[in-house]
Parts: sequence; C-alpha cells; structure tokens
Amino acid sequence: MSEHSATDTPSRRFLLAAGLLLVSLNLRPSMSALSPVLGAIRRSTGLSAAGAGLLTTLPLICFGLLAPVAPRLVRRRGTGRVLLGCLTVMLTGIVVRSTNYAGLFIGTLLIGMGVAIANVLMPGIVKRDFPGHVGLMTGLYTAMLSAGAALAAGTTAPLARALGGDWRLAIGAWALPVVVALAVIVPLRSHARPATEMATVGESTSALWRSPVAWAVTLFMGVQSLEFYSTLAWLPTVFHDRGVSVVSAGLLLAVTNTVAIASALVTPGIAHRLGDVRPAVLGAAALAASGLAGLLLDPRHIEVLWAVLLGGGQGATISLALMVMVLRSRNQHQAMALSGMAQGVGYLIAAIGPTLVGALYDVAHNWSLPLAVLLALVGLQAFAGYLAARDRPITVAARVG
Repeated sequence: MSEHSATDTPSRRFLLAAGLLLVSLNLRPSMSALSPVLGAIRRSTGLSAAGAGLLTTLPLICFGLLAPVAPRLVRRRGTGRVLLGCLTVMLTGIVVRSTNYAGLFIGTLLIGMGVAIANVLMPGIVKRDFPGHVGLMTGLYTAMLSAGAALAAGTTAPLARALGGDWRLAIGAWALPVVVALAVIVPLRSHARPATEMATVGESTSALWRSPVAWAVTLFMGVQSLEFYSTLAWLPTVFHDRGVSVVSAGLLLAVTNTVAIASALVTPGIAHRLGDVRPAVLGAAALAASGLAGLLLDPRHIEVLWAVLLGGGQGATISLALMVMVLRSRNQHQAMALSGMAQGVGYLIAAIGPTLVGALYDVAHNWSLPLAVLLALVGLQAFAGYLAARDRPITVAARVG
C-alpha cells in the first residue's frame, strides 16, 4: 500500500480501496473454512478432539500474542512490505495445511501469524489513506471480514463434496482469493520507509500502556470479541438443546452472521453522521443484550428475532470497536500501535470465552447461567465502549493519566 497517499490520483485511491477490501475479504476464510470439514479431517487423519480444538484455537492465540509485534515490523519494513508479507505467509500456510497431518498444524499456525499482523495494519491504513471516509471504509472492511468468514463457512463443505470428498482441495481452494489480493497489492506497495514512520511508531507505542483511553478501547475490543466467539461456538447448541433441529440451529447461526454483516456495514456511517460514537455504542449493546435476554427468557417461541437482534448488536459492535481505534488516534502510526494493543490483549480475552461458557454450562447443566453471564458482560462492554468513544485523543489521556 502507498506510504504517501496525499499524492494519489483518484484511480490509484480506488485501487487502494479495492486492495484494502480484498485483503479484508481474505482475513477470515482460511480459518472459517476448517470447521465445516473438521469431521472429515478427523476421520481421514485420526485427529483427536483435543487436536481439533487446538486447530481452531491456534489462530486466536496468534492474534493475541503477535498483534503487538505489527508496529515494530512496520517501523522496520514499512506498511506495504509488511502487508505483502502477511499475504505471502497466509498463502504459504493454506498450501502447507493441505498436505499432511503435520501440515495441518504448521499451516494453521502460519495462517494465524499472517492474519494476526494484517488485522493490526487495517485501522492504520484507513487512518492514513481514507481520513475523510473513516466511517465508510471501516464499515466496508468490517463487512468484508464477516462476508469472507460466512462465504467460507457456507461453501467449503459443498465444495469438498463436489471434489469427491477431498477436504484438502476444498480448504486449499481458499488460496485463490489470496493470490488475487496479492496481484492487486503488489503494484501498490511502497518500498519506502519514511523517517517519520520509523520515529513515530515507537513514540506512539510507548505511551499507550499508560493511557486510560487506550485501555478503554482495549477492554471494549476484548469483551466484544469474547461475546462474539462465545456465541459463535455455542449458539447452535443452545438452540438445539432447547428443541430446535440441528439444521434449523445452523440456519439461525447463519441468520445471526448475515445480519451482523449488514449491521457492520451501516453502523460506522450512522455513527459518523451522528457526530458522536457513544449513542451507537449504547445502541449496539442494547441490541445484543436484547438478543441474549430473549434467549434467556423466551428461548423457544421467536428464535429468529433473538438471532436477528444478537447479530445486529454484534456486527455493529465489532465495526465500532475498529472505528474507535482510528478516531482516538492522532495519526496512522498511533492507530496501528493502538490496534496492536487492543487486538493483542483483546483476543487473549476472547480466547477465554468459549471455554468459560462451556465451564458454566457444566456447572449449571443448562444454558441459563452462561447466557446470564454473557448478558452481564454486555454491560461491561457498553461501559468500556462509552469511555472509548468519548472525544478524547490518546495523547491527552496519557498526559493527564
């Protein structure tokens, strides 16, 4: 991606936007493609349930541990080179994962590493290249994240059947859109590493851990991620255990994800037009809380409504969490550093969620306690989001804090 967007022509800026969206589209399919064929993988390789759990957890661990590394890589190599490297590592991981038993884990680890770093770059790229269209571009790239995940989840199993049951080819096919993204990104990358980039990244990173604003953004990101991954893992089981068929439970999860895509697309624009992100944060929390409360109090009558409310709240919240990373930062470099902190700590928090929900179910032997805890955590999410959305830059908070 260009390091000097001020000199871009309209056609080049269009290509920058297309490149950003193509990269976003590729940040989830290589992970979500695994779940639909996990049964076939276990049957053909003898993979244990614990091994399958590790496969699905590895990317989240990478997200948490590697996100803070991204600003340092940018300081040394520049945004364009790092983004190109992320796509190359992802492509390598997809290919390696389709080879053999060991390749499953090595490839998944490589994919997690590439996606972890690329995740962090996105808010900084939006801040630098589209400062006048933060709401629009945040909504678009967040929607593309969700759309990529949904597309892979919905088409990988049918693709495997069409390929004679070959799950290796099915999950390997997701290398093709990465190649397309590389074809667009390579001509746009810059090998320049301006002195301002190298100096400012270190300065921005060092102040974040003392900033109350940065910690509010981090907590907001972490709790909303915990809510999302917990419901992603358990929502179909919740519906099924309360009398919904397996097929219908899966369709209800698809409804939740589809609504989340639409919500993620439109919410940043609404927040931008309001001129204050706080009402959008509270509205998103209210939607998610309504969906969880509906599941808790009226689980069997209007499931579709609860799925829609939950998806609307979660889609809005993730887009707002990414948006405040941009808005609370004074430049691209600080946005990237804040993204590294918020996603690093946030995804480690998120990794606790599915296990926590399962443990609470084991204690209560029903879904009331886990749903009540998730509902209570929406309150913490709203509080952190409200603080994060206040119009206070990190620099001000760091000085007074």
